[in-house]
Amino acid sequence: MNVDALLEEFRQGRVTAEEIKRQLTGHSYADAGFARLDHHRLLRKGQPEVVFCQGKTPEHVAHIFAELAQANGRVLGTRADASQYEAVRDLPGANYDPLSRVLSIVREPVEPVGKVIVVSAGTADLPVAEEAARVAEHLGSRVVRHFDCGVAGIHRFLSVLDDFLDARAVVAVAGMDGALPSVVGGAVAAPVIAVPTSVGYGASFGGLAALLTMLNSCAPGVTVVNIDNGFGAGYMAHVINAQCVAASKG
Repeated sequence: MNVDALLEEFRQGRVTAEEIKRQLTGHSYADAGFARLDHHRLLRKGQPEVVFCQGKTPEHVAHIFAELAQANGRVLGTRADASQYEAVRDLPGANYDPLSRVLSIVREPVEPVGKVIVVSAGTADLPVAEEAARVAEHLGSRVVRHFDCGVAGIHRFLSVLDDFLDARAVVAVAGMDGALPSVVGGAVAAPVIAVPTSVGYGASFGGLAALLTMLNSCAPGVTVVNIDNGFGAGYMAHVINAQCVAASKG
């Protein structure tokens, strides 16, 4: 529960002043020796801390997931591998997707809100696109996927264009020439978060060519995250979507 929600609960008499004081002045982090877990991230950001699993031992991931699950009932980890999943699979609600490498715990599912579309240029971009989709879904957005819609066959994107008209945010994932986000940005009203991938032949320079193409997009409303950063795109798409939903209710 973030600060605004906590204060609303107090205004409606559902929590006491003592409970607010306890949450705001309680332990802001847990020191595990190898990691300091930010328990106040939920209060500040509206979402708990997310775990970047790459480079961590399975034992470290298991300890972090157990601690965060106890505190929040939900945990999201990115760039996880099978050995890390084995270390946490006995925790209630644990789930792992090997394509996106997203590892999560969900003990109390939430009703998804709004609409985020994740569109990818090619099948080779799927790991990054699926990471973005799963991140946004875990955070609480309703996600619609449209994969393999690259500009080499632009009719594939145009055939589903109507589905984009009521989207609150769009994540567009592409490698090679990186042109898809500009096409999407020129066709839809929602903000577009472009994700360059490291897919491509030698002169793609591991995604740098796609990144530069996206940074030089002439389409308005397109912003760009780092190469292969499906997590960052999915998180930002959810933030935009959630704020749009909140504004429509206000």
